[in-house]
Order: sequence, then structure tokens, then C-alpha cells
Amino acid sequence: MYDGDESEGPKGTFEIYKAEADTLYKQGEYRKSIESYTTALELQPNEKNTLVARSKCHLQLGDTSNALIDAEASLADDKTFHKGVYQKAQALYYQGDFEMALVFYHRGHKLRPELQEFRLGIQKAQEAIDNSVGSPDKVQLTTEGDLSFFQKHDEKRLPKRGGGGYGMGRSLTHAPVRKRKFDLNRSPGNEKTIKQLLGELYGDRQYLERLLKETDPKTNMGKTISNLVEEGLMYLDTRTDFWRQQKPMYARRHEKIMQKHRFESNTGKLSPNDYIIRELERIDQAQIEGKYQESLKKAQRCLSTVENFTEDQVPNKLEVIANLHSCIGNAYLEMGQFDKALEHHQIDYNMGDAHDLEEAKSRGLDNLGRVNARHGHYQKAIDVWEQKLPMSKSALESTWLYHEIGRCYLELNKFEKARSYGEKSLTAAEEAEDPMWQLQATVLIAQSEVKLGDLSGALATFETSLDLARTQGDTSAETAIKKAIEEVNAKIAKGGSRGSGKSADGEMKKTETKTDQDGDVNGSSLERVDTKMEETKKEEEAEERERKEQERKEEERKAQERKEEEDRKEKERIEKERLEKERKEKERLEKERIEREKQEEEEERKEKERKEKEEKEEQKNKTDEEDKEEED
Repeated sequence: MYDGDESEGPKGTFEIYKAEADTLYKQGEYRKSIESYTTALELQPNEKNTLVARSKCHLQLGDTSNALIDAEASLADDKTFHKGVYQKAQALYYQGDFEMALVFYHRGHKLRPELQEFRLGIQKAQEAIDNSVGSPDKVQLTTEGDLSFFQKHDEKRLPKRGGGGYGMGRSLTHAPVRKRKFDLNRSPGNEKTIKQLLGELYGDRQYLERLLKETDPKTNMGKTISNLVEEGLMYLDTRTDFWRQQKPMYARRHEKIMQKHRFESNTGKLSPNDYIIRELERIDQAQIEGKYQESLKKAQRCLSTVENFTEDQVPNKLEVIANLHSCIGNAYLEMGQFDKALEHHQIDYNMGDAHDLEEAKSRGLDNLGRVNARHGHYQKAIDVWEQKLPMSKSALESTWLYHEIGRCYLELNKFEKARSYGEKSLTAAEEAEDPMWQLQATVLIAQSEVKLGDLSGALATFETSLDLARTQGDTSAETAIKKAIEEVNAKIAKGGSRGSGKSADGEMKKTETKTDQDGDVNGSSLERVDTKMEETKKEEEAEERERKEQERKEEERKAQERKEEEDRKEKERIEKERLEKERKEKERLEKERIEREKQEEEEERKEKERKEKEEKEEQKNKTDEEDKEEED
């Protein structure tokens, strides 16, 4: 990539190349953005956010193979990295591998159930699979009752890690593709189907087929041209299959019939499914942007519309209604209206319980606990979350639940239980191999130990927290924990440590009394640690918000470009019509002028002939008179 001495390498820093690539991506310069991301990855080969960003660029350019390679590379060290999971699902979806895409959308949803993008991904992948029924060679799911197929499939897709080269040592070359023979003499019915699916690209396909027929593959140049043409036709065939699965022809005919039954006033001529997806995206976007009143209104309006749909139009109507009640409850929670938030989250849970909708039940319990905790009803939050614990499907989900229950016990001054749940949270976080949650769990344990007066234990736990913060490069948490350690050490120096927990009752009471007087030995520091945890979560939400904002702006930019292009074409049309009108007017006037001149010339000629004739007659009459006079 660089001229001159190869040992010099990139001349800038990772941050500079990453920022440059991000800017280029926003501007739609995807190829240039890939170059900058690649340079950044030469400096930090395993940076997973950059790999995901480059994967998005590949996907924008239609290069699903490299998009999938980068997405998988981002998961090489952390299988629970939700952005990598989502990007892998997207790459698989646009490759047409809807079944595996659905697996990873579900996997991401279990990791981060609060993110709307995974729910929408599950819905669109399931719809695509339903549409492709009838192609048994694509449906590879077994009925043996285990997940060994997915594990093998996943292992096959894992990139081989090595040094140097493209990103993380991968070659740009792909496995050889088996050539397919093209049926250039298709039946009229098949040709009509292909034409409907390809749309504007059908003309390109016809041109390539003519070129393939007219090219002699025996010559070197002809062979090269034939290979390129066949690759183009193969791509169009692949897209045809993909679009047929996403929206097969029978579905298109069915849509035309259903148009008469749509609620056009409310849905803007969208199908019920498309309307629901669009509105859920808008509700989620408003929630992310902090526009809770707007999010609430959109959710209420959508709920009113969906309730008027039939189950034929929306087969998963109950699930959608439950989800909308959840959205309404979330909006009320952020607006501080806890009673209304509880009401709608309870409806979400009740619908799940009554109709055996596991996702609604799980989501309802999550949110009911969250509302109670925010409202200060910690025991109610604990009761709800303990109901949810048996429903947990991953170690990561369990560590979150244990941590939140422990925090509630800490608020209720039940410090032994708080420590116990902190330890459970830590065990689950270690099982999930999630260092961020390990840090949060150890901080909870340390807080509990401080409250119990076990300052030596708290000191050891804070040391563990400090190591975790350093490992993650979390400087803010590291600073706060160091401050907490200093305060605990200061307390121990004053004789306040309970050591191994065998100190006398008087010493214990003295420690607890002093602790109560101080409010908390290291309360301010612990609050800073907790604040940092919240900040980390908010940063992730901010990143998600920024990503969606970028996508929205990109869509707006493209829409603006389309509008400008349409306006330009309309102006060109109007100008062309004006020029054509002027030309025709000029031609008409010129024609009239010529005809008028001809007419004038003709009239002058006739007048001249008339005068000449009169002169001749007058001369003749004069001559006749003279002759007559002479005769007389």
C-alpha cells in the first residue's frame, strides 16, 4: 500500500485513520473508507469496532463475502460482542443464508434484548425463510434435536488467524466458484418471472446474454470476455434467487389483492408488516434520541392501528401488541410516570403469560423489575427479577440479573445478600467471559463488604476490580477505584478493619457506627465507579444512537440526492419542452414569413403583369386610333 521502504509502515496513528474512515463512510465514499480502515487495522489488527465498520463498507458495496469475513474476525476474541454478532447476521442475510442469519439475530437478541435491531432482524429473516419454502436445498436445518449443525457451520466460517496481509492475515482471493451453465433458451413463463424480479437490471441481463452469444470463446480475448459476462450473469441469477426468497412472485400477486383491504389512511399504502416494522423503527429511534413524548405518541398511534388489523394480515398480532405495550411502558418510565409504566409492562407480561409468548414474559419481567427499582420499590424489583432468573438463557443475562438483585439488596441494607448476589454475578460473568460485567460484579461485592465492615476483604476485592479496569483500559473507573482503595486503607490504618471477620462484637459495632457516621467509607469513590458503569452503558447507547443517526442521515442524503436528481430531470424536461416549443414557434414564424414573402412576390408579379397588360392595351388602342385617323 505504501511506496518506498516497506518498514516505514503507516505514518499516522490508529485514531487518525479510524476518524478519517468514519468520515468517508458518512460521505458514502465506501472504497476509500475501506482503505483507511485497513490502514488503521495494520496498526491495531484485532480492533473489533474497526472490523465491524469495515464490514459495513463491504456490505454497502455488495461484497458480502468480505463483509462476513470481517464480521467473523470481530468475534474471534469475544463471541458476545453484540455489534459483531449483528454484523455477521446482516452479512449472512444479504448472502441469502437466511437460516444462519436468523440464528445470529436470535443470538444477539439474547445478548442484548433491549436492542430493536435484533428483533427486526429476526422478523425479516423469518419472513424471508417463510417466503423461500419450496426450496429444500436451502433449508438445511436438521430435526435431530440438537445444535451441532450450527456449531459445525460456525466453525467452518471462522477465519484462519495469522499475521500480516488483509486485515488479520486473510487473502483477498476467494475459493474457486464452480461455473454454471446458463439457460439462454428459457420458457416465456420463466422469462417473465425473471423480468419482474430483476426490474431495471433485466435490460442488462439481455445485453450480457447477447454478448455471450456473439463472443467467440476460442480466442484469448473472447475467453476473457466470456468469463466476465458469465460472472455478471451468475451475479444476476444470485440476486434473482435472493429477491425471489425475500418477496416471491406469489407474494407479490397476493399483495396486489390485499391492497384493497389495507388501511391506507393510517399506513400510507404500506402492507401491515412493512408498516409495523417502519413504526417500530421510528419508535425506537425517538426513544434513543431522548424524544420520549414523541416515542409514546408513535407507539400509541401504532397500537391503535395494529388492533384494527386482522390476524390474517398480521399473523403475530398478539406479539406485536405486547411489544408496543412494552414500548409505551419504556416511554412512561423515562418520563417519570412510574404507575403508567408499570401498567403497560404488566400488560406485556400478562399477554405473554396468557398466550405462552416467552419473549413477552421475559421482557415484561425485565421491565417490571426495572420500573420498581427506579421507583425505589427494591423488594418488588427483587421479587420480579427472581421470577425471571429461571428463564435466563445465557450466562450474560444471568450476571445482569444477579447484579441488579444484589444492588437492590444493597439499597435495602441487606448486605450479606447483596454480597452473595454479587458473587453469583461474578461467577456468571466469568462463565460468559465478559470483563465489563466482572468489573461491575466485583465493585458490588466490595461495596457490600465495606457495609459489612470487612475492610480487608473489600480491599482485596477492590484490587481485583482495579486489575479488571486496567485490563479494559477504563481509566475513569481505574481512578475511582484507586481513590476507594486509598479511603479503605485509611480506614484500616485507623483500626477499622474486621480482618478475617473474627473481630470482637465491640470492634464490629464501633466499625459499623463509624461507617454509618461517615455515610460510607468510600461512598463518593464507589458512586464514581457506579457512575462509570452507567457511563459505559450510556456510551454504548450513544454509539448505537450515533449509528442509527448516521444511517438516518445517509437515508436522508440519498433521498435528497434522488429528489435533486428528479428535480434536475424535471427542469431538463421543462427546458427541453420550452426549447422545443421555441424551435417550433420559430419554424412556424419562418414558414409564415416565407409564405408571406412568396405571396407578396406573387402579388407584385401579378400587379406588374396587370400594368404591363394595361399598357399594352393602351398602346394598342392608341395605335388603332392613329390608324383610324390616318384612314379618315
